[in-house]
Amino acid sequence: MEAKKRFILMADVVDSHDKDGKSLMADFQMLVSYTNKIYSESIESPLTITLGDEFQGIVASASIGVDIILAMEEYILEEEFDFKLRYVLYEGVVETPVNPDKAYEMLGSGLTNARKRLNEMKKDTSRFYVSTKSSTSINKMMKVTQHFIDSWHPKDRSTVSGFLQGHDYKALAKIHQKDESTLWRRRRSLAIDEYLLCKDLLHHLING
Repeated sequence: MEAKKRFILMADVVDSHDKDGKSLMADFQMLVSYTNKIYSESIESPLTITLGDEFQGIVASASIGVDIILAMEEYILEEEFDFKLRYVLYEGVVETPVNPDKAYEMLGSGLTNARKRLNEMKKDTSRFYVSTKSSTSINKMMKVTQHFIDSWHPKDRSTVSGFLQGHDYKALAKIHQKDESTLWRRRRSLAIDEYLLCKDLLHHLING
């Protein structure tokens, strides 16, 4: 049987050696478990922590992979976790059967190349890399998306998360006990609409 191309998703924690190990692992495991649960029907081999600060898995499509990456970024904001991830979404060959229980005991050039790319990214500032159809345009848009995410200060996380969960500025004003005009201005200064536009454009690029 000819080996099949799969969509491999890998990630590691940026500068994990600077974090408190126990706290990091608890939060990292929580993030991975949450993602596997929410996307259980779209993940062929569940995201599995292979080393202390890395995970790998196989997802159903490039579109799902990007959805998962951005969902994880938004969950990190929501929970105010003190770490950032570096991701690779790679379309490549997996020669062995896909393990539906854990992303272990699988071999193939796709997995090897994805890990190589993840290691290469440690020399760069980019946290997202996609290798699939239209990958050049997708990576450019991912870089813009990263700009917005990384521009959000930790003190703004709860506000950003509130907007991304669909609350309007009036609802958030009540939640944060602030003036409505203040939250209206925060939505603009935090570039929430621009971030959401990037997400929409990414889907058009991937599915186009």
